[in-house]
Amino acid sequence: MADEKITMQAHEAGIIEPSPASGSKHGSPEVLEDGSANVEESRLEATRRIKGGWFAYMKTRDFYIILLLGQILSLCITSTNTFSGLLAGEGTSIPAFQTFFNYVLLTLIYTSYTIYSYGFKGWLRLLWKDGWRYFILSFCDVEGNYFTVLAYRYTTILSCQLINFWAIVLVVAISFVFLRVRYHWAQTLGILICVGGMGILLASDHITGSNGGSISGYNQMRGDLWAFGGATFYGMSNVFEEFLVSKRPLYEVVGMLGFWGIIINGAMCGIFDRGSFQAATWNGSVIGYIVGYTIALTIFYSLAPILFRMSSAAFFNISLLTGNFWGVIIGIHVFGLTIYYLYPIAFVCILGGLVVYFVGKQVFGEALKPWLGRNQEKGVDGIGTARRKAEHPEVIV
Repeated sequence: MADEKITMQAHEAGIIEPSPASGSKHGSPEVLEDGSANVEESRLEATRRIKGGWFAYMKTRDFYIILLLGQILSLCITSTNTFSGLLAGEGTSIPAFQTFFNYVLLTLIYTSYTIYSYGFKGWLRLLWKDGWRYFILSFCDVEGNYFTVLAYRYTTILSCQLINFWAIVLVVAISFVFLRVRYHWAQTLGILICVGGMGILLASDHITGSNGGSISGYNQMRGDLWAFGGATFYGMSNVFEEFLVSKRPLYEVVGMLGFWGIIINGAMCGIFDRGSFQAATWNGSVIGYIVGYTIALTIFYSLAPILFRMSSAAFFNISLLTGNFWGVIIGIHVFGLTIYYLYPIAFVCILGGLVVYFVGKQVFGEALKPWLGRNQEKGVDGIGTARRKAEHPEVIV
């Protein structure tokens, strides 16, 4: 693989010296040291100096991992939308309540491990010192979920999808201003190609009349405002989560997200979902759909931080644009939908944009975060990070 060739080239050039760690088959657990080890710095510098041309990153294993990971996340989102549609078909519409179990499961998995790693007193100190950061992250995430689901009640699917492009714009703008991310021309072109592919999907929905039907002007305006709010909160939460998981262990970030999510989402359930909960239909199918929804969303929340580390919030958002295509594929079998010829064209267009996005990127791609320092010394050594890749070039992620 290209990753192994790069390491061999660095050794042959005398840029880095062999290390006992280089023979390890497994990466180290997520650690928080300042990354001042000379071996690690020299490996990063060695990889920077090796030029692989315009398609250097595409020759690495990481490129194909993030492409696959992005589509798995897109399928997860499509699955949650499918389960929500099945719940609505049963007469059960409880957006805040059905998401509540996701936060519970995240807390059980990741907060439990955080307490095991830090000790209960250490976890309390974390909560006291950095709890406010995670509260903001969780608040943005919960509100993004709620407003987006609420928007679909009042406006058309077409309108919601168009407004969701705002999340991509916001992610790029926040990353540029606050995280000092500078976008290559190929990245801008890749984003535009992906947006063009999404435009083909929207045109297909309009032609086939599957954009949500006619809705009154008043409700349309309300729905558009909810969709705009949801896209705004999503964009902010994506960038903030990318920042946090680059500096802190994954289990800590996701665990805290779940912990605060239970409190915030639970409060929203009590305020907004009481009437819907009482009027909902409850049977074996509904319980099964909620379980399926929770599992799909928990997988999404577990894998998204890895994609944030290996790429960026911008790539994460454009990867999810294929969700409409996967939705139709699932809908063919679940809802009896038919596929329009523009859908495969749009899917290929979006995938092409994802490839173009990384033209000109070197072997680390977007895993090198500008806010972590030249040698990523301010970041965590964990799954998917550039520090881990430099320290343990044999690991998969």
